[in-house]
Amino acid sequence: MNLVHSEDQELLAKTAADFVAAHSPVARVRKLRDSKDPIGFSKELWREMAGLGWVGIPFPEGLGGAGMGFADLAVVLEALGRTLAPEPFVSTVLLGGQAVLLGGSEAQRKEILPGVCSGETLLALAFEEPGSRYDVSRVAVRADVEGDEWRLSGRKVHVLDGAAADTIVVSARTAGAGSDPEGITLFLVPARARGVRITAEQRIDSRGAAIVDLDSVAVGRADVVGPVDRGAVLLERVIDRAAAGLCAETLGLMSEAFERTLAYLKTRVQFGAPIGSFQALKHRAALCFIEIELARSATMAAVRALDEGSDDASKLVSVAKARCSDAAVLVTNEAVQMHGGIGMTDEHDIGFYMKRARVAELSFGDSAWHRDRFARLEGF
Repeated sequence: MNLVHSEDQELLAKTAADFVAAHSPVARVRKLRDSKDPIGFSKELWREMAGLGWVGIPFPEGLGGAGMGFADLAVVLEALGRTLAPEPFVSTVLLGGQAVLLGGSEAQRKEILPGVCSGETLLALAFEEPGSRYDVSRVAVRADVEGDEWRLSGRKVHVLDGAAADTIVVSARTAGAGSDPEGITLFLVPARARGVRITAEQRIDSRGAAIVDLDSVAVGRADVVGPVDRGAVLLERVIDRAAAGLCAETLGLMSEAFERTLAYLKTRVQFGAPIGSFQALKHRAALCFIEIELARSATMAAVRALDEGSDDASKLVSVAKARCSDAAVLVTNEAVQMHGGIGMTDEHDIGFYMKRARVAELSFGDSAWHRDRFARLEGF
């Protein structure tokens, strides 16, 4: 497996880095937070990114996409992570979009995905519930057949960009109970359908999420995504892709936090010398560098395995998510510590990186959960 970027990917990475630096500096995240922006990102900037072809990278050309792979998308996500750009790649491209791509009918893909690739359609995936904690099979939301319709009732939580979505892909139980993996089905639910109540929330990283309450929401049989009662398998495939993409974004944020810290260590003078010359801080910085490089290798292996359809893709995604979760927390904690008193203030940007790292760590499974999953996949 080749763990270096191709020339095209290097060019894409440079283009993405220049665009994001010019259009989405970290100061923008602060402004969106302080203004309590209702969706937490810019639809105009999202359409510009779509115009550059980024949104359509993992979708087929016949559906308006670029027909590229997750290794290509990863370099864009890394650039976005460096400035904490909040546009909905995870919710629309990696969650909702992949659910439709992998499980949707031909009619659903043709109806929805061209709008996603153009930046006009926003999606979300509602799969988490109170107490589910990373278990996609622990679903209490019910879907019952009534004539030619399904009726959905229950509550979903932590729905990324749920308040901004046009359509929400919802997991519901159509058979079984508890955490039975059989009996889960995915449905397309218009965000403004009768019986849908969306409560917007703002996470500690200033990103948008939502609680979605469903009160006997009616959807047609044509709105079923994938096979009835077999949605858990589809969800696991989607979450793997989202986790790998989040690893790439996390790689960008920890790399930027580390580079900002190195710059500070070289300029902050204490006892007549730059603090970066102190051996104790050199050791801490060296450890951060090693952890970032290990995370980089693991992330590149995961996205390439997904592109190749490797049998080991799920294992490599778990390796990458575990490494990136631990590394991001370590690096951003150290960044705040080594910035000293100013790192603890809200006025300094480094704190935004620590908050985003904390949310990324707990999204789609933390490091302990993924180490356990890796062991299970290996048969232990």
